[in-house]
Amino acid sequence: MAKYTKEAILQMAEEEDVEFIRLQFTDMFGTMKNMAITAGQLEKALNNQCVFDGSSFEGFVTIEEADMFLHPDLDTFAILPWRPQQGKVARLICDVYDREGNLYAKSSRTILQKVISEAKAMGYEFEISPECEFFLFHTDEDGGATSVTHDKGGYLDLGPLDLGENARRDMVLTLEEMGIDVESSFHEVAAGQHELDFCPAAALRTADQLMTAKFAIRTIAKRHGLHATFMPKPKTGVHGSGLHLSFSLFQEGKDVFADKSDEYGLSKEAYYFMGGLMKHISGIAAITNPLVNSYKRLTPGYGAPIYVAWSAKNRSPLIRIPLTGDGIMAIELRCPDSAANPYLALAVCMAAGLDGIKQKIVPPSPVDRNISDLTEEERNAMQITLLPGSLGEAVAELKKDDFLCQVLGQEFVDGYINAKEEEWHEYLRQVSDWETEKYLYRI
Repeated sequence: MAKYTKEAILQMAEEEDVEFIRLQFTDMFGTMKNMAITAGQLEKALNNQCVFDGSSFEGFVTIEEADMFLHPDLDTFAILPWRPQQGKVARLICDVYDREGNLYAKSSRTILQKVISEAKAMGYEFEISPECEFFLFHTDEDGGATSVTHDKGGYLDLGPLDLGENARRDMVLTLEEMGIDVESSFHEVAAGQHELDFCPAAALRTADQLMTAKFAIRTIAKRHGLHATFMPKPKTGVHGSGLHLSFSLFQEGKDVFADKSDEYGLSKEAYYFMGGLMKHISGIAAITNPLVNSYKRLTPGYGAPIYVAWSAKNRSPLIRIPLTGDGIMAIELRCPDSAANPYLALAVCMAAGLDGIKQKIVPPSPVDRNISDLTEEERNAMQITLLPGSLGEAVAELKKDDFLCQVLGQEFVDGYINAKEEEWHEYLRQVSDWETEKYLYRI
């Protein structure tokens, strides 16, 4: 990533004819927010003098302490390629500070930075490679979202079966123009479903890139008359969309997860990291799978994991050891979905893995058979448990996990849990189309 100074950004803005700058940040639930300023106000923004009302966002501050400050991360300066080429628009991702001049503890980017600092204190640096799935659907006559697609493509199909090919190409080129490296892109299993795989990057950069990618993908889709959705399970009876996360760990340039003398090429730290993830995964799910709809994806028969197990060979467990072209060992967590706030998802996963290393938590033996074919007795004997089956279950598990509550901060957790419990209870009160079609005519 380029290392920019204030002076360099002011000069680039002038040379590139930048007229507007979006100061972006992310709320508790992973929704991007922004304040737009003119180029004339850029120096003020770079001096951390832009104020917003934090009380207007759920999970931020009360009205009595509403004033909050946006501190741009200078290295995130990028021009938005899809905006006008005269009078250009740029963006800066910002950290949130309170009125006392402290990083705001309930900001999700701050929470991730705290975990990164803890890893650094242990001598570790993470690199994460995300695989982001999404659907492209048609829009209605008013430009609104539908769940309709004429695409008939399947896994790795190409045009004319893959009707999203042109849009996906433009998404990749746009992201690369913004300095985001895309390793591959392709049509996924379901009709209208696509995937972009990103090159490994440091943790904070990965989270920033995911937020930028979701923003760019939606924007480019709209230019093609399509709606991009990261909803985990937008249609019944088809595969859902996940966000597989592959973690690598380094210490002074050395691959911490690698040990050639091991049967699977894994070091003891790699095993402990998996052990920590598996220990805390039930509470982690409330962050990595944050919607009622997330648990419609985590069901048997559609490729998404439901069992807490690991394997170096098959794809049915929660964690697998992927083959990498560069020979760097990685640990892939397969349950997250793209509805998650990426800052929080990376923070809790990294923290749980580091806890496993600190506590030397040994995971169960690998499972190299299809877990769905095992009997309940066989699963119990192999210490295979289930992921939470609903948002309600996951939130209850997060409540009980004192370690995760400490990572996130109790004040943040209380606000997050209150919001998610309200979402879950609201869902439980709804009468669905399935219920009326199932019962109305015969009961």
